[in-house]
Amino acid sequence: MKQKYPYLIILVLLVGVANCQKKKEVRDEFAHELIYKVVNKDTLKLQIYNPVNFDSEKKYPTIVFYFGGGWNGGSIYQFKDQALYFNSRGMIAVLVDYRVKSRHKTTPFESVKDAKSAIRFLKFNAAKYSIDTNRIVASGGSAGGHLAAATSLLEGINETTDDLSVSPKVNALVLFNPVIDNGPNPTAFEYERINRRYKEFSPIHNIKTGAPPTIFFLGSKDKLIPVSTAYEYKNRMETVNSRCEVFIYENQPHGFFNKGRQKEDRCYRETVRETDVFLESLGIIKGKPTI
Repeated sequence: MKQKYPYLIILVLLVGVANCQKKKEVRDEFAHELIYKVVNKDTLKLQIYNPVNFDSEKKYPTIVFYFGGGWNGGSIYQFKDQALYFNSRGMIAVLVDYRVKSRHKTTPFESVKDAKSAIRFLKFNAAKYSIDTNRIVASGGSAGGHLAAATSLLEGINETTDDLSVSPKVNALVLFNPVIDNGPNPTAFEYERINRRYKEFSPIHNIKTGAPPTIFFLGSKDKLIPVSTAYEYKNRMETVNSRCEVFIYENQPHGFFNKGRQKEDRCYRETVRETDVFLESLGIIKGKPTI
């Protein structure tokens, strides 16, 4: 009898591994990887998820995610759960890798160049990948939120090898506790690092007529992004007649929207649902939220 238990344990472990592998296969079934840029020997890639029953003859709304990490690090898979949800809602979902200090010894300016290059790549190859260029959404959290906003608000900071005739501007922005103020004030983020170039780098200082409609999520206990900054962003957007919705989540810290941060993932689910409603109101997707 004593000899049966080791075999039983091994069997349980094997079944567990098989189930994990099966789960991963299901989640990644529609993902494929593309190289969008090679610069200074750095190969940068996109993870693309096509909707179920994908038809290459159709054009699909597309949502592009940029991970956070202060332009220093981070994982391309940070927004995988959000990507898979909007993938299930009929969107092509894209996760972008870009240069960061820890892996590439670069500055935030290179991150901005890559963020724009990714959108330009998708637009230039829109017909090939069935992308509707009139329904492209950029999204991200923290420094990734900065990059999402940068694609459409910052006119400068472009890769010299990019085709500048292709605009990186998108049709809507979904920002999760984004770094959008890099100016010379006590509440701004990383002014010491950006310094005098903040006027070309800071999204809140570059809001102009035609800025894409934006939804902005922030926790009231965020130690990096003050609530006042969110409302100042909203005011500046409305001054140029651009739509901006701000959602403040009480007693929530930086990164509150990530799945797995809370019991029952309340904030993850709520922010995804609000994003869904927002995108539906813009005509980018159709139907009611499924979350």
